[in-house]
Formats: sequence, structure tokens, C-alpha cells
Amino acid sequence: MEFAEFVSENSRVEAKYRESRNLRGKYMYTDFITRIRNAQKARLEYVKIPYSEMDLAIAELLTRQGFLENASKKGRMPKRIIEVKLKYSLGKGVIGGARLISKPSRRLYSGYRDLKPVKQGYGITVISTSKGIKTNKEARKEKLGGELLFEIW
Repeated sequence: MEFAEFVSENSRVEAKYRESRNLRGKYMYTDFITRIRNAQKARLEYVKIPYSEMDLAIAELLTRQGFLENASKKGRMPKRIIEVKLKYSLGKGVIGGARLISKPSRRLYSGYRDLKPVKQGYGITVISTSKGIKTNKEARKEKLGGELLFEIW
């Protein structure tokens, strides 16, 4: 998508946002995780992320697991966002690290028997199953395999 002329810097940012929004697909959770890690390193209280249903499901899962304080969707389409309140403990971010497993160029799948604990049980693996986004513990309990998205601890 090309634009002939930009009136101001704001319109340039909006045009770039529109382009990236068209590219958002199944694998944009990588952007979600990166934004959360960067915001936590910058000690921000809130971070706003472009809305997708998969990102919202991941945010709710991380909230349930205690990695985020709160996640909610705000606004109406096409400007809907996910507002995430980050969680801190003793001045440090609760999220110690994250490792992306599946990428668009290399998708990794696993059966429920092959799901192992992360960081000796202190972390989780987030998995996309046929019944939605689950942690490795939930997927193992429900005997569900799926695509391994990322690990977080």
C-alpha cells in the first residue's frame, strides 16, 4: 500500500499502523510478547497493543497465570486495542524471560505426552490447541496437543 503525501508526522504513523494491521495474522503474538517484555524493562505500568482475538486470549491466559495484572479490550473497531497492566514484584517485573518457539518459518507441534515443564515448573509453555489457547499443564491434563507458541517464566 503506497501513500502519495503525508501531511504531518501523525499521518505517517497512522499510515504505517494501517499497513502493519493488514499484515497481522496468526503469528503476530510475537509482537505482543515483545511489547510486553520491552514495556516491563522500561518499567511502564500499562502497555497498549493492537487488538486480535488470539492476543486477547493470550493476555487473559497470562493474567490467570499471574504474569500480568490485568488485560482488557478498549475501543471499537477499527481502533480496538488491548490495554495490559503489567505486574511487578519488589520493583522487578514478574516476567523473567520469554522464548518464542513457533515462527512463521518453522512451526513446532507437540502431543500432550511430550509437554515438559518449563524452568522446573516455574514457567509455562503457551500452546494453541483445538480448544483454544492453553498452558502446557492445562493441555496435558485435558490430553490435548497443539502448536507450541512460546515459553514464559
